[in-house]
Amino acid sequence: MTRFPDGYRIGHWTDPVGRTGCTVLLPPAGTIAAVDVRGGAPGTRETGVFTPGNLVSEIHGLVFAGGSAFGLAASNGVASWLRRRGVGFSIGPARVPIVAAAILFDLAVGNPEAYPDDAAGEAACDAARGGEIETGAVGAGTGATVGKLLGVARASRGGVGAAAVTLVGGERVAALAVVNAFGDVVDPDSGRRLAGPRGDDSFDSARALRQEQLQESPLAGANTTLVCVASDVGFDQGSLKRVAIEAHDGLARAVRPAPTGVGGDGVFALAPGGAPPPLLMRLRVGAAAAEAVARAIVDAVTAG
Repeated sequence: MTRFPDGYRIGHWTDPVGRTGCTVLLPPAGTIAAVDVRGGAPGTRETGVFTPGNLVSEIHGLVFAGGSAFGLAASNGVASWLRRRGVGFSIGPARVPIVAAAILFDLAVGNPEAYPDDAAGEAACDAARGGEIETGAVGAGTGATVGKLLGVARASRGGVGAAAVTLVGGERVAALAVVNAFGDVVDPDSGRRLAGPRGDDSFDSARALRQEQLQESPLAGANTTLVCVASDVGFDQGSLKRVAIEAHDGLARAVRPAPTGVGGDGVFALAPGGAPPPLLMRLRVGAAAAEAVARAIVDAVTAG
């Protein structure tokens, strides 16, 4: 059973017919964020805010959504939901919720006219709870697929996965991943393929790219793995950026190849705002983040 640090609430809105959805993370007050995007085809909102040195570092909501660029509309619903509850960055008489978002392409597997909208974002907020996280083909992972080198028709199911690591002092680092990967998902320890193009269990997408004659895929850019890592260790934004960078190691351990120029892979790192932790603690959290991300990606394709 995977839980995020205390105070986090996670909720899904799922459209099983249109095969799309969104997932919302509502962090506790005082949470700051950093982001590292390495995929060559990202679709995001508010990632520029979380640059060290900028005015705002606190985050009030994070949305992962299907529906490609249309799915960014879900973040508007989340912002409205938070504003009505008095949550946001105070600017004079107004409060402006800082809601970041990232999307994935799922329009080829369900109804191409279906995507999360404002109401979907609000519904995911209403469903958000602490405790055990629902994983598998839910929320933003409803229409996610894995291993698209040979086309979407042969791809395996992706989904939402979660994992957590406890450090020696009891500190916790958790990861939530929405896996819609171009590459194969593998067991990070053995290298055994867990999900990829169907029809040949021995097929290796990374090897095929190097050694086989292949046809161009019309949906080569329709891939993304989205990740949020959260720690209960306090960070400043500059140090937290390193955690987001190091968390990408977990993505590369579990998805091969990754990152690529045909996906929107990105990692958000969240933590309580504060002074930079000691160097050893920073290293511990970064290593735990990479481990949690790899486990969460495996969970996404094996859950349910």
